Amino acid sequence: MSKIILTAKDSNYRLSEVSHLLKPKAVSNQFLTIETDKTYQTILGFGGAFTESACYNLYRVSKEVREKALKLYFDPEEGIGYTLGRVSIHGCDFSLNSYTYIEEGDIDLKTFNISRDKIWVIPTIKDAERIAGQPIKLLGSPWTPPAFMKDNNSPIRGGHLLEEFADAWARYYVRFIEEYRKEGMTIWGVSVQNEPAAVQRWDSCIYSAIQERDFVKNHLGPILTNSSAKDVNILVWDHNRDVMVERVTPILSDPETAKYVWGTAFHWYVSEAFENVGKVHDLFPNKGLLFTEGCVEDFSTHKYKWESGERYARNMMGDLLNHCQGYIDWNLFLDNLGGPNHVNNVCDAPIILDIFPEKIIQETSYYYIGHISKFVKPGAVRLGLKNKTDNLLSVAFKNPNGEIALVVMNSKESAQDFTTILNQKSETYEIPARSIITLIF
Repeated sequence: MSKIILTAKDSNYRLSEVSHLLKPKAVSNQFLTIETDKTYQTILGFGGAFTESACYNLYRVSKEVREKALKLYFDPEEGIGYTLGRVSIHGCDFSLNSYTYIEEGDIDLKTFNISRDKIWVIPTIKDAERIAGQPIKLLGSPWTPPAFMKDNNSPIRGGHLLEEFADAWARYYVRFIEEYRKEGMTIWGVSVQNEPAAVQRWDSCIYSAIQERDFVKNHLGPILTNSSAKDVNILVWDHNRDVMVERVTPILSDPETAKYVWGTAFHWYVSEAFENVGKVHDLFPNKGLLFTEGCVEDFSTHKYKWESGERYARNMMGDLLNHCQGYIDWNLFLDNLGGPNHVNNVCDAPIILDIFPEKIIQETSYYYIGHISKFVKPGAVRLGLKNKTDNLLSVAFKNPNGEIALVVMNSKESAQDFTTILNQKSETYEIPARSIITLIF
């Protein structure tokens, strides 16, 4: 009998192992056939962002609550098995304010100093690694170059990198990597720019596809390659799916640039055009795909909604079915106001810390993410899956230990029967309304 894990609306089931779903009934007319002879991408892992706000929130509660909250994410047994993380290269909107690692005008980086990150961010990552029992692979992403390096002389509202500072800005990434590594951090990759097509009222910088291509080709790629950070992966775009094909094509189709680029980072805002993720894979099959940010926006409207969990699972499964290799959520922890955020861009997070009662609130998104992240291990490969159902979303993986994990979501208001076929053996299940299950074979 398969192991079955269930999260269901209007019930107490939350990542609960159950057995009663396996019904001794006739085969359903809906089929999920797992094709073990067809394999696709290898999974890097799953995780969330160690923003300054997220880490600061942990230090607003007791050590015991902080430990429990981190275990919920990073403990492979008690939690949901996170192994990836994202950090901002100096300030972002979910920092307590805008900041950089250097003093204004220091193109030689003589004043480079990450001491602020040592207050909350780096200690939190170290605690997460202790709980996970392994290094957390980190992606570093900048929201803006220092103001003096930009044509608007401001960290906010877009602006462009000035060509005269392009080398200095590329060296800034190297220093960031070196300083984080001195603290024992595992910097796996860097993206060129967070959301390079968005003019924000917070830290931001604009690149066209050609500008991003030329910065990688002429500055960031060569400088990283000729430094101690030559093993760090470069990811481009780091913005929404809707225009990712046209944005990355000029970059990845240029051999002199592509040789430096691991692949494409992308976010979920604006659209659920999962097919664009697949198109990028089809165009550039030797390049990677990594989801690097998504959250439920407008905390006051969307907090504590069941639909948030379904949105996460729908997006994760949609991208994974299109060759995405991993998923990094946005803020790990926000407070009960959806922050702090220094421009009032408050958002939801899978775990909310209600600071003054020191209460941990696990959103539905936490459980829906966990149905994938806890049971699909780093190194797993996606398997072929024939989905002959009307209403069920599903994806299957084979883990390094040989176990097969099948994730099935029913977002409809009625229960559904389905039959799995694996190695010519069939089993029939009933999945409740508004639920998600993970089956382990």
